Amino acid sequence: MRTSTCDVLIVGAGAAGMMSAITAAERGCRVVVLEKNDRPGRKLYITGKGRCNVTNDCDVPDCLANICTNPKFLHAALRAFPPQAVMAFFEDLGCPLKVERGRRVYPQSDRAADVIDALCARMRQLGVAVQRAAAKELLLQGGAVCGVRTDRGDFAASRVIVATGGASYPRTGSTGDGYALAQAVGHTVVPPTGSLVPLISDAPVCRAAAGLELRNVRLTLCRADGKTAYEEQGEVWLTDFGLDGPLTLSASANMGREEGFTAYLDLKPALDRETLDARVLRDLKQYQNSPMTAALTQLLPRALIAPVLAQASIAPETAANTLTREARRRLVETVKKLPIPIRGKRPLEEAIVTSGGVAVTEVDPKTMGSKLVKGLYFAGELLDLDAYTGGFNLQIAWATGRSAGLAASRAESEETK
Repeated sequence: MRTSTCDVLIVGAGAAGMMSAITAAERGCRVVVLEKNDRPGRKLYITGKGRCNVTNDCDVPDCLANICTNPKFLHAALRAFPPQAVMAFFEDLGCPLKVERGRRVYPQSDRAADVIDALCARMRQLGVAVQRAAAKELLLQGGAVCGVRTDRGDFAASRVIVATGGASYPRTGSTGDGYALAQAVGHTVVPPTGSLVPLISDAPVCRAAAGLELRNVRLTLCRADGKTAYEEQGEVWLTDFGLDGPLTLSASANMGREEGFTAYLDLKPALDRETLDARVLRDLKQYQNSPMTAALTQLLPRALIAPVLAQASIAPETAANTLTREARRRLVETVKKLPIPIRGKRPLEEAIVTSGGVAVTEVDPKTMGSKLVKGLYFAGELLDLDAYTGGFNLQIAWATGRSAGLAASRAESEETK
């Protein structure tokens, strides 16, 4: 085994890994980070469409309300390092921030590279060594971790933090390596699936109106039993494979591994059915001698007219002045509740984050320490934790990384006493 001079060894130089490294190094630990990519923070470069949505400027209860999977596990970590502490941390690193719509926090420069540069500069300042190596195995001795085997030799350490990320965006290096490392030492891994990912549907409206971006619509996602899994107003994009856009991504985070979902679009959420019916009646009168395809041009985008009429069982050539009351009722109902059966999620590789990962029941929520292997810690997306868009997933990475770094540094100092 290679002789090591480090106290804490970290696998992965993403958001959680770099935060762990800085935290442990600030407390006097000699830290080595193992990273298989040619540079740290590869996935951070593409977050927030290249702008890096660092966190969300909200309080801890609001933050927890936006955690989709295992929010209770994060109580201690988020209270110890809440969004305001994260913001102060980056400001202190010389990376000024700004708050935008939805309380999303970005660097003032709108450059994800500035966030990464600030983290890397702090690691250099603290003497953190980043070694290019791919971890292959966690080494154990007497039920405790004693190092990591890599493609470039073995590294010795009595404190190891695994922060390899999930399995989304594999081109950034997030290829699920940490799952195998954890399983090999006895940890349970909840099968990973995509979260914050587009949805697949065979509904004719999707292909007919592909490319249409609907704003100010309401999306309601219902389970097979009819119960609502998600409901919110905002943007939905229709594509040739199904649904995309902000609301769709958030809806996907509530699906887990279930099947049989149906999305319903309220195309006019500002109008109740009675008001919408009155609006339709006015349009029918205005276009009384025209076909229904013309009568709906002021109510709906052109690409939606034919599929909406088809869903309402109204022939497109029907004259506006011949539409029956029952047909008008069906039309209003379709506009208020356009059904889009969901066949599934797009591939995990297209997801923004991964749902699933190391089971949190086997991890101490205060320290991120393994309950099975002494000296082993987990942080970030590798854990079975995920949240909505808006900076919450990075907040998970910062908070869990901080907790792991603190615990590893405390354990190291106690061991050397």
